[in-house]
Amino acid sequence: MGIVRVSAIRDPGTSISPIEVDILNGTLARQGTCLSRPRFGVFYRHAVPMGTTAKEEMNKFWAKNNKLNRPMSPHITIYQWSMPMMMSITHRGTGVGLSGGISAFALLALVLPGNYPYYLDLIHSLSIGPALLGLAKFGIAFPVSYHTLNGIRHLFWDSGTGFKIPEVYRSGYVVIALSILTSIAAIAYM
Repeated sequence: MGIVRVSAIRDPGTSISPIEVDILNGTLARQGTCLSRPRFGVFYRHAVPMGTTAKEEMNKFWAKNNKLNRPMSPHITIYQWSMPMMMSITHRGTGVGLSGGISAFALLALVLPGNYPYYLDLIHSLSIGPALLGLAKFGIAFPVSYHTLNGIRHLFWDSGTGFKIPEVYRSGYVVIALSILTSIAAIAYM
């Protein structure tokens, strides 16, 4: 074991100047951390309890704001809705919807009796018209294509390109147009 340099070890009533020690009473002291011998198999660190709780801090915050007559933070209702804002919300929504839909489909595939051809025949026996069937296919294809293409747009943003406002709008319109076109192409293919 090497030699440990201890800057100061304080014992009640004594003060030890900096010295080199090998082991001092089984304690290793290092810049504000005191690791003692394992007690019940766990090292512990001496901690000072917090002075206030989170609730007390929030009460102080609101009392100060009320005393200074500060307004509440702006709410979503005062913002003018923009295309990038709607695309961000839609991207999150399609991500949640797709992950929830895939999870539900997988869970149903595990617990329901029968197999895939059985349920496909069941859907065919419902005699759903072509308009409703096309709408259902679009409802599946659009979130997949939109989320994928908007994710590619985000990858370009991660590389540091396309942050100017006209570029943000242009890339947004391209994503929307391509999402609609790829969804229609997917419906025609299915």
